[in-house]
Amino acid sequence: MIPFNKPCVTGKENEYIQDAINNVKLSGNGPYGKKCCEWLESYLKAEKVLLTPSCTHALEMTALLIDIQEGDEVIMPSYTFVSTANAFALRGAHIKFVDVEPETMNIDASRVEDAITDRTTAIVVVHYAGVACDMDAIMAVSEKYNLYVIEDAAQGLVSSYNGRALGTIGHLGAFSFHETKNYTCGEGGALIINDQRFIDRAEIIQEKGTNRSQFIQGRVDKYTWRDIGSSYLLSDLNAAYLYAQLQEAESINDDRLATWRAYREGLKPLAQQRKIELPTVPENREHNAHMFYIKTKDEPERKRLIEHLKEHDVMAVPHYVPLHSSHAGERFGEMSGPDVYTTKDSERLLRLPLYYEMAKEDVGHVVEQIRAFYEA
Repeated sequence: MIPFNKPCVTGKENEYIQDAINNVKLSGNGPYGKKCCEWLESYLKAEKVLLTPSCTHALEMTALLIDIQEGDEVIMPSYTFVSTANAFALRGAHIKFVDVEPETMNIDASRVEDAITDRTTAIVVVHYAGVACDMDAIMAVSEKYNLYVIEDAAQGLVSSYNGRALGTIGHLGAFSFHETKNYTCGEGGALIINDQRFIDRAEIIQEKGTNRSQFIQGRVDKYTWRDIGSSYLLSDLNAAYLYAQLQEAESINDDRLATWRAYREGLKPLAQQRKIELPTVPENREHNAHMFYIKTKDEPERKRLIEHLKEHDVMAVPHYVPLHSSHAGERFGEMSGPDVYTTKDSERLLRLPLYYEMAKEDVGHVVEQIRAFYEA
């Protein structure tokens, strides 16, 4: 069976993990955590990066930093993972879901302004499949109405918009290092801080609401409880694994892009025959080949294709069920404006296997079986 995903392994993970053990510093903000933060700050050109146990935790920190209160409204796409909404619903926010643009499955920037009310506090964008949202339009709306912009860039490390790294354009950003992501440590994430006024408080929130970080830096002689917070620290064991991946970021990206392009080239004839639709990457956006998906005619056809691929040893999977149609989505939010594409296109979207060092023969087999399905 060709799996949907294989966690990335570069070869240096064991060495670095053993070194972390030898350092006798396994908790958060250890030597490897600092190496990862320095790498990310340099690569992204970010003001500050903090490693977290997951992207979920990073998003929760953004809600705390912008001081989300009961009854505040937060705008985001319905086509996203539950963590995007949970982070703000936990603080009492009401979620306003907005339709996606079908070309990229990103939030439709032209519909955001219609969702704004006098209770709106923030816009949360999700860079689906590592392809950037229309950030010029989003930032223009945010400036017009004085709203925060949070980038859920869980899938977007090393992707960019007009030459700027994803996660660094809004006020705050969040990345994921889950095992399904391009760069992983099993479970992990990062908070990207692009506004200096958030840095000191973010360090306090990360350290359970204490100023322990300032104590370690020698800025205070003892640390105390200063604010609300939680244990938003990534173990140095995880950071050691992650650092091995970041050091090979370019080669990992090149490898994944080669697979993505092979899929696109192999399936182009079916798209030209209008039997399937392929992903769109706008000209001003560089993506990281986080995923390759196709869109079938409808949900029944997708189900038949999944079964056909499974019978021929290929695991292909759908993605999100739109949040606005879920039980919790109806409780904590609502759809703002019409649902033209979110549900319809989510039911047609099918993700194909894509992972680091995926064999060319396996990519060819997946393409061959999709062609066989439609030729039949």
